[in-house]
Amino acid sequence: MTVSCTSESSFYIQGNRAQKTQLRKLFSLLSEYGPAGAKPDNVTRFATARKIAAFLIADERKALAASFLLDLSDPADEYAPWYIFSAAAAYESAGDLALAIPLYERLVKTQPDLLVEGNSLHYQALLRLVRSDAGPERKIEYYRDLIIRFPEAEDIGVSHFLLAKEYEKTGQWREAMNSYAAYLPYFGTAVPGYPEALSYARQLLEFNASSKDWTYESLDDLLEEIRKALTLGSARQLRRYASKAGFFAVSWYQDSGMDANSKVAFDLSQFMQGRRIYASPAVHPMSGPYEAYLRTWGWTGRINVWYLYFRKINFPADPAVHGRWEWAGIYFGERMQ
Repeated sequence: MTVSCTSESSFYIQGNRAQKTQLRKLFSLLSEYGPAGAKPDNVTRFATARKIAAFLIADERKALAASFLLDLSDPADEYAPWYIFSAAAAYESAGDLALAIPLYERLVKTQPDLLVEGNSLHYQALLRLVRSDAGPERKIEYYRDLIIRFPEAEDIGVSHFLLAKEYEKTGQWREAMNSYAAYLPYFGTAVPGYPEALSYARQLLEFNASSKDWTYESLDDLLEEIRKALTLGSARQLRRYASKAGFFAVSWYQDSGMDANSKVAFDLSQFMQGRRIYASPAVHPMSGPYEAYLRTWGWTGRINVWYLYFRKINFPADPAVHGRWEWAGIYFGERMQ
């Protein structure tokens, strides 16, 4: 489509006298360098169009700029992808995502990619799509496209992790585990909004691959077995009830999700020495419906009070263990006030 300075362009020539004069000059050049102009030159026309769009956007007429850019998005024009992308970006900047998202999708699905100043427009559009408030099914499509088409992207690890989160939302657990596994090699990559992404992914994968034979249907049954082992002073029997995936042992001042403590392999017998370990008759009052703390004492060593930590398993990927209980870790010393 050719925007004529004397017809369609009049819709865009708004503002004070100086602004109108500047826009008339720019639209005159746009027409002159257009396909039907006196000096057809697509590159110069593109540069002029960018100036017009920038002028309108700077004057807070973003919707008008988007309309102008879409008028130029003739499929035969090699710069049509840029016009569509920039129109979408203008709508997004104006807060009108309902108009921006379909344009980003139109660009990715129907237009060839275009490098502008070294940046792929398809890549930039997909980044905006995955950050939108689209539903998980659509985000899965966006992330898959992003990963397949741009495997060397700097934030590809982030994409693998966030794709896994979207799979979780739709109950596609096998795909989620595969995506978490694909994320692990990028462990140095920070995932926005998920400061413990690496620990989370590792523990899920570890738990998924485990036998899960240490879990109990009820907390009371698990506590009963733990108390028996403590009373007997049997480290071997006690160890049978400890989680074999992500078990931790930390002080109250440490983070239970710390990677350094994700796999505890110390010998419990060194701290029991065959002697009885005592336990409170009930779990600590700070316990709740999803986690519980049992105060124990009589351990040998510098710290003789340990709180055993129990939690309800949140693992919808396996309905057979989801909602069961496990002994997940240890907190050393008296509880912080």
